[in-house]
Amino acid sequence: MIKKVLITGADGFIGSHLTEALVRDGYDVRAFVFYNSFNSCGWLDQIDNDIKNSLDIFSGDIRDPFGVRQAIKNCDAVIHLAALIGIPYSYHSPATYVETNVMGTLNVLQAGRDLSVSKIIHTSTSEVYGTAQFVPITEAHPLQGQSPYSATKIAADQMALAFQRSFETPVNIIRPFNTYGPRQSARAIIPTIILQMLSGSGCIKLGATHPTRDFSFITDTVGGFLAMLKTENISGKVINLGSNFEIAIGDMARIIADLIGCTLDIEEDKKRKRPELSEVERLWADNSLAKELIGWQPAYANLSGFKKGITKTIDWFRNSENIASYKPGDYNV
Repeated sequence: MIKKVLITGADGFIGSHLTEALVRDGYDVRAFVFYNSFNSCGWLDQIDNDIKNSLDIFSGDIRDPFGVRQAIKNCDAVIHLAALIGIPYSYHSPATYVETNVMGTLNVLQAGRDLSVSKIIHTSTSEVYGTAQFVPITEAHPLQGQSPYSATKIAADQMALAFQRSFETPVNIIRPFNTYGPRQSARAIIPTIILQMLSGSGCIKLGATHPTRDFSFITDTVGGFLAMLKTENISGKVINLGSNFEIAIGDMARIIADLIGCTLDIEEDKKRKRPELSEVERLWADNSLAKELIGWQPAYANLSGFKKGITKTIDWFRNSENIASYKPGDYNV
């Protein structure tokens, strides 16, 4: 029985929500956060004290194998979320992505194997598919690295599967499509649109508006992690988490503008555009395997579910206390 769970990247967007959910579900949680001299635990600093006080917080660096091994000791399972995820940043600092995403994952896998944890859930990304060659995208879709970021995530995924095949390490791969919701970085498209609109900007700056994405509300993504953690006999499986609904960036911006109640005027900002061959043109998830293997279905599916999730996200960003550290006027890579 899984009792104690280590979450790497617990201080981040998805990680903080998942940490809260695991504690509420009765798990003993060790939260691996990125060490810094400010003693900051990221978004965990903002959660309810009753949850935060119950956490076993471990400050470290996923790139350090010794610290990772120490963090995994006495844990039954590991949910590995720690990663660098900003695509523009990966263009000029790819080595950092290799060190964090590939070597960091190797550190988790090696320590998990040596310490005989009962389950490792490795977090992938829909970006590993590149532009869809067929839709909806199943887990059998070819992988294509269209950015240094996605290339490192493909490498990390393959390392995880190699450990499962070579050493029977109990690894699963969860592959969320574009998750959104409260606490997401302004690096992501939905927060940057919302923040620009709420700041009263008469014109919002965006990159390409024609690509489509499959967006999942944060509680759906967290629910997928919980379902995978609780499901037995699925070692080696790769599972998509997506809403099975695609929408173009421009259409999404219009929906957000309607929900906020403002007019939409978009200015193309060249520095926000990916290089042509690096842009992922279309993402649309097939989530049938998640339903079949772990009993997961999105609650915020289709256009109506998307609008419901966006409304909750807007409401969170309207609270000035929530966004005190955000900088709406800056382009966040």
